[in-house]
Amino acid sequence: MRGITAFSAVAALWLASTGTGMAAPSLTVLCGVDEMWCAAMKTAYEAKSGHEISVTRKSTGDILNQIRAEKAAPTVDVWWGGTGDTHLQAGSENLLEPYQPAHERDMLPWAQNFFAMSGGRSAGIYAGALGFAYNADLLRQLKLPAPTCWKDLTDTAYRGRIQSGNPNSSGTAFTTLATLVQLFGEDEAFRYLAALNRNIERYTPSGSAPIKAAARGETLIGISFMHDAVTQKQAGFPLVIVAPCEGTGYEIGAVSIVKGAKNIEEAKRFVDFALSPEGQGTGAASGQNQVPSNAKSSLPLAAPDISMIKMVDYDFDTFGSPEERSRLLRRFDAEIAATN
Repeated sequence: MRGITAFSAVAALWLASTGTGMAAPSLTVLCGVDEMWCAAMKTAYEAKSGHEISVTRKSTGDILNQIRAEKAAPTVDVWWGGTGDTHLQAGSENLLEPYQPAHERDMLPWAQNFFAMSGGRSAGIYAGALGFAYNADLLRQLKLPAPTCWKDLTDTAYRGRIQSGNPNSSGTAFTTLATLVQLFGEDEAFRYLAALNRNIERYTPSGSAPIKAAARGETLIGISFMHDAVTQKQAGFPLVIVAPCEGTGYEIGAVSIVKGAKNIEEAKRFVDFALSPEGQGTGAASGQNQVPSNAKSSLPLAAPDISMIKMVDYDFDTFGSPEERSRLLRRFDAEIAATN
């Protein structure tokens, strides 16, 4: 707990420093992972390169929207972290620059497949399974049953006691939406979401916010990636982490160079570092528990064993297309968000 708290203080100092009037950075990065990992990566890359960089943390959907809006005059060089299907969407819109990274041959098979699927525009840096977690102390106080499946979350016992991300801004929440469609079929998935919606206290902009709220006892159940729940559990919070009985989806977090990047050579060096064992080690060093993509990287000791979890055969091609994303989000807004 003390280590996480100390690193949180460092992250807070880093976040405060990003807006100060310092010299122009050699690289501008939008970061889609936890703030603590953003801060650790900034520090590690600056120490490695000797160059000052700017790193700003945003939710994945917000990053995609910014890169779209700035297509004619990008202010960002690198998009690091966040769910891979949104990177694929950006690539299909010609918003990303192809690059063959130095460590591509060291990547695990799932990362090599993702790189090929992206047309060489995005490289996988980590993987993680989707799930949910509940606060065991709060569950005991409320004398409620422990959920083990997706469909358990529609029980009226959990009315107003669940948080999930908003898929318009959160890559985590869009992965949830796409996962449920693949598990149940689209119409059944939206019937499920309508039932779940009655129990949702709020849809958060960030995908990790629900699990942090559950950890603090602000809500009972948070839907998020399991590695985010592990990080909170390691910090001493009373979370029970659930891999849903029906099966679940997963993310491949990615790194991409923005098309038209002003600092293209520095961007390539950053991508190489992000795919190296040293760069990927910044995740575990900052308390993160994703599975790294480089076969030579060390696996965080508490990382969920995704080989033991019942997974859907996630269709990145379909759910990584801008048309499918836009269509599903329109339906979500019309049928689910509008009634919350």
